[in-house]
Amino acid sequence: MLKELVVNTARHETRVALLENGTIAELFIEREDETSIAGNIYKGKVQRVLPGMQAAFVDIGFNQAAFLYVDDVLDDTSHKMVKQFEQEPDDDSDSEEEGELENSNLEKNHTSWKKGLKPEQSIEDLIMEGQEILVQVAKSSIGSKGPRITTHISLAGRYMVLMPTVDHIGISKRIENDAERSRLKELLLSIRENDFGYIFRTAAEGIQEDALKKEISFLSKTWEDILQKSKVTSAPSLIYRDLTITYRAVRDLLANEADKLIIDSRDEYENVQTFLKKFMPDVGLSVELYSGRESIFDAYNIEGDVARALKKKVWLKSGGYIVIEQTEALVAIDVNTGRYVGKHNFEETILKTNLEAVKEISYQIRLRNIGGIIIIDFIDMKKDQHKEKVMSGLNEAMKKDKSQTNILPLTELGLVQMTRKRIRRNLTRTLCEACFYCNGDGMLLSGKSICHKIYRDLVTEAGDIMGNRFTVKVHPEIARLLHGEEKHLISSLENRFSKPIAIYPEPHYHIEEYHIFESIS
Repeated sequence: MLKELVVNTARHETRVALLENGTIAELFIEREDETSIAGNIYKGKVQRVLPGMQAAFVDIGFNQAAFLYVDDVLDDTSHKMVKQFEQEPDDDSDSEEEGELENSNLEKNHTSWKKGLKPEQSIEDLIMEGQEILVQVAKSSIGSKGPRITTHISLAGRYMVLMPTVDHIGISKRIENDAERSRLKELLLSIRENDFGYIFRTAAEGIQEDALKKEISFLSKTWEDILQKSKVTSAPSLIYRDLTITYRAVRDLLANEADKLIIDSRDEYENVQTFLKKFMPDVGLSVELYSGRESIFDAYNIEGDVARALKKKVWLKSGGYIVIEQTEALVAIDVNTGRYVGKHNFEETILKTNLEAVKEISYQIRLRNIGGIIIIDFIDMKKDQHKEKVMSGLNEAMKKDKSQTNILPLTELGLVQMTRKRIRRNLTRTLCEACFYCNGDGMLLSGKSICHKIYRDLVTEAGDIMGNRFTVKVHPEIARLLHGEEKHLISSLENRFSKPIAIYPEPHYHIEEYHIFESIS
């Protein structure tokens, strides 16, 4: 499979698209605002400690306070507990997901060793209001939620992830050879001069001692610089900014997955070349400068795919379709046969639609970066073998996704419940905002419903109005209805109260907005 990274750079925005055989599979967007702070390290000040939630709010310099959970607070027992964990049989189970550009390792690196090992402590025993602490953003703000932070710092290099607050050695699960896993661990133990934790990334397979020493030295020096800067800087302030999305793409994807990178900025092209010479000199990677006249995303047919990824309805090739509805708590995906009528029998039609939907759903989840709880409503199937085919197809399709997923069995109602690790904003939240007209409701009262509502309000207010006529100001579309199809409502009220009713259109009104006045003439 041909994989390419297409990078579109602008003054305040960078977009990176991962293409698989010419089709966009993933899209990463970074803008110069507070939405792209995952991986950054800040010196923050504790604003509030919430014992009831076992959490705290920390000011790191943004409008929204960052959220710090008790399990993400460093304490003096951490190193002892990790050493105990290292003696467990599955001590290599803590691995870093390869290629995740938004620092998904931040949370994962510091959770597996804590479960069942760290004694229960109250948030009040660990931090206090007004305290200044060094934190790293594990999740950027999503919707109304502020960023999620941790005091367990992670610094990712090409071969390794440094965890200076724990004493643990982990190896990526993608390095499957047991002899290589043992070699890496023994090599690290022989040259490690501190009790820092390290996780070997997939790229470390086959690494030699000299390269490993350089990586450890670079990461350790970076950590020393961070500590030094934090000592002379007051909170809240930025201490360390993670690599830009372009460099993370080069480090995480180009070196391990993609075959080449195409970029449309000469300055960034030269910066990438410098980055490669400095940090990855031993790897021959293809980097190409795009010089076409049209936009690079248009040249690679990416813009249209991005636009389609923002639509609720996605058509399938057969004529069926899926509908993707995103709510605050979960994402619902509905599968429908649509125009597809099949060629044989109804059961085969349903099976084919569901199987086609499986591929499209997995593709859309990955492209849109949908996370959290996902409910898929497949078309109801009667035969068990058909259900097994669909579930097998879904599990197989989701293997391409690097984000952690958990898929539960199909229910009797034909629903599939699954979760997908959410680190950054999904594509819709990144590129869109709630409709200014409906405030995100997605629905408006029909014109007929609004006319009847006006009728009811006129009946209610008629007894209190002392004037000899009514004036109703409405949206022009409602005025058209009240002068036309719904004119009988106004006529019946005029006859009932023996008062004329004047309807005036107001172009600047919301369609559901209206005002009733009394007039004396």
